[in-house]
Amino acid sequence: MPVGHPSATQNGPEAECVSGPESELMTLNENQSLECILESAVVVSWRDLMRGAQTGLIHIEYGFAPTGTVDYLKCWSSITRGHWLLACEYWMSASTFHATGVRFENGYQSEGLARILEFIMQHQNSFVLPMDHGRQGLLQIPTPTEEEITAAAAALNEAFERLDVARVEPALA
Repeated sequence: MPVGHPSATQNGPEAECVSGPESELMTLNENQSLECILESAVVVSWRDLMRGAQTGLIHIEYGFAPTGTVDYLKCWSSITRGHWLLACEYWMSASTFHATGVRFENGYQSEGLARILEFIMQHQNSFVLPMDHGRQGLLQIPTPTEEEITAAAAALNEAFERLDVARVEPALA
């Protein structure tokens, strides 16, 4: 997400998730949205999802369970305009087609993203859930700056601390 710009969602612009250098880092509290923390997870794992490319785009698609919680999410990576690959997916419930938890596809792999998604999805009720408008949700995340990667890592670590969970160190290298 560009510094100082709202993230793009299927439902329109949302509040800023990661602040730029011209303002202080967002203070995490009980009102942090699930969409913002998912964006932070992708931003800190950007290098794993871009496979060395300098720029790209990530879509996070998510669907709801009847309870209003997020049942699944899929991260799609686009390094070449118009060409999308499923990087990973996370399912809260199993079916004959998939198991629960995270699964990477198309040669993608990120131990850090796997741990972060596990944390987020298992604690999603600790964040403000997106509204279920009877359709899938979609987040679009453009190439982050180094400042946004640092801010996203801080937001994730604050979430871990707030929920009194052992810290997950995102790969910033």
